[in-house]
Amino acid sequence: MNRIRQSALTCLLVLSGCLFLSSGLWGQHTKDAAGNYLLNPSDLLRVEVFQEPDLIREVRVAQDGSIVLPLIGKIFVGGKSVFDAERLITELYNRDYLVNPQINVTITEYALRRVNVIGQVNKPGIVIFPPEEEMVLLEAISLAGGFNRLADKGKVTLTRTLPNGKSETSLVDTRKLISGDQTVKWDLQKDDVIFVPERVF
Repeated sequence: MNRIRQSALTCLLVLSGCLFLSSGLWGQHTKDAAGNYLLNPSDLLRVEVFQEPDLIREVRVAQDGSIVLPLIGKIFVGGKSVFDAERLITELYNRDYLVNPQINVTITEYALRRVNVIGQVNKPGIVIFPPEEEMVLLEAISLAGGFNRLADKGKVTLTRTLPNGKSETSLVDTRKLISGDQTVKWDLQKDDVIFVPERVF
């Protein structure tokens, strides 16, 4: 009986250890995924400074990519990864205010990033980026139901609003993307418009 109990206890300990390792790896994976995500306007961030509860803030990234934090004021984090934002905040606090600060930045709410897919697709309309992920042109078309039978796959246009307010339109032959002949995947940005025209018979 004692041997049975001992074996059962050993199994439980092994299982507990596996669960502990799995949860630890999962947490690291989540952190790594967030670290690869580039911060966007309207993202909501929680900024924590270890052992400095008065400096903890939840801040939303402004349209110019900035946030405002105690002591260091306005800083620009738009387009930076979470890790780069942590490094910048650490440097600024360490420069004049704290000794070896430990900063943790987490994204508590992601900005809604969308593109519009119109024309000859099966489900034209808005397509939402998955959180923490990027999207390429063919993925957006796929999420819009894919090309319908009238689509001209060789003359798809991608229209993007540039930072200066002007728009830029590119012509994309998606047949090359589908066949793998083209190395450019056409990464999408927020508010891009994809138009799939009708074939001329």
